[in-house]
Amino acid sequence: MKTSTPVSPALALVLAIALAPLAGDAAAQVSVALPTRGELQAALALPGDARRGKDAYGECQTCHRRDASGRANIDVPRLSGQHASVIIKQLMDIRSGARINPEMKDYVLEPELTLQDFADIAAYLQSLPVVGKIAQGPPELVPRGQALFDKDCATCHGARGEGRPELFHPMVASQHYGYLLRELDLIRDGGRGNSNPAMPPILKTYSADDKRAVAAYLAQLPAPAKP
Repeated sequence: MKTSTPVSPALALVLAIALAPLAGDAAAQVSVALPTRGELQAALALPGDARRGKDAYGECQTCHRRDASGRANIDVPRLSGQHASVIIKQLMDIRSGARINPEMKDYVLEPELTLQDFADIAAYLQSLPVVGKIAQGPPELVPRGQALFDKDCATCHGARGEGRPELFHPMVASQHYGYLLRELDLIRDGGRGNSNPAMPPILKTYSADDKRAVAAYLAQLPAPAKP
């Protein structure tokens, strides 16, 4: 799979799984040419294979790097260590148009991709350690960002930005500052498409420095230890 624009993770739609998941060989062969809610459940139910995922990820390295550390200079997010459920959800949302990402959509619409490919890539990315330099924001804004995050964001994204994979809330700790800042603006203005509807009203109350502060705080947080 090729990528040219972030997939990712930053601040995702709250979605409780309501349909029974599909499993087995039949689900593994389902094409994602016409994405549906049922296909999301099917992809989530598949056991991802990180070894296969490493091969499938090969063409994604151009933008996201071999170690999935992203590219801060062009706002490509770090994907390493991200929850597999979040990766799958965002890929499926981009494919269906629920998440607005026209550059990425062309690649996730490749007809040869199956739900199993999505599950394998997600498993591989989740298995990777968080390495590489994370682009930082203004250090003087970090205390302000912590106060805002604790007040408005920690309930969903975790006290240390670790996320909640069962609700598709991404890990937002140790993510590139510029990418976080861009996504906060997109969420505020409706430009992301699949964001938690509770977020725009909060972000509309934020000043420019408030947004920079939250992004700076998250960028400098260490990635949570894996269980």
